[in-house]
Amino acid sequence: MSEIENFHAHVYYDAPKTRAQAEKLCAAAGEKFGVKVGRMHDNPVGPHPRGSCQLTIGVEQFADIVPWLVLNRGALTIFTHAQTGNALKDHTDHVIWLETSSLNVLPFRATGRPSSKRSVTVSGLTATSSRHDATPMIG
Repeated sequence: MSEIENFHAHVYYDAPKTRAQAEKLCAAAGEKFGVKVGRMHDNPVGPHPRGSCQLTIGVEQFADIVPWLVLNRGALTIFTHAQTGNALKDHTDHVIWLETSSLNVLPFRATGRPSSKRSVTVSGLTATSSRHDATPMIG
C-alpha cells in the first residue's frame, strides 16, 4: 500500500436545505482541530455527486477528528478517503463513509431500551461516551 499523505473528508449537503448545517460542522472542525476547510460547493464538483465541503485531515489528526465527525455529523453524509497519490484508488478503495445505517436494527430494539454507551474505534483508539454526557460539540 502506498504511504498516506493525508485524508479528505467531504461533507455532503443539499443546498439550500442542509447547507447551513454543513457549514457549521466544517467551521467547528476547523476551529477545534485546525484542519483546512475548503469552499462550499453547492453543486456537484469532480466525482462528488452533491454539494460538498472538503476538510483536509493530517494523518496524525485522523484518530481524533473522525470519531468527532461520527458524533457531530447529525444527518449529514461524509465521504472520507486517503490521499496516496492514486486518485482512482483513493476515491474507490481507500474510503470510509459516515452516513445513516441501512442495517436491520430490530434486534437492537428487542430489549426496549437503548444502549447507554457508544464506542467508536479508529486506528486502535476507542472513544466512548454515555448517553448522559454525549452533548454535541456544536448546536
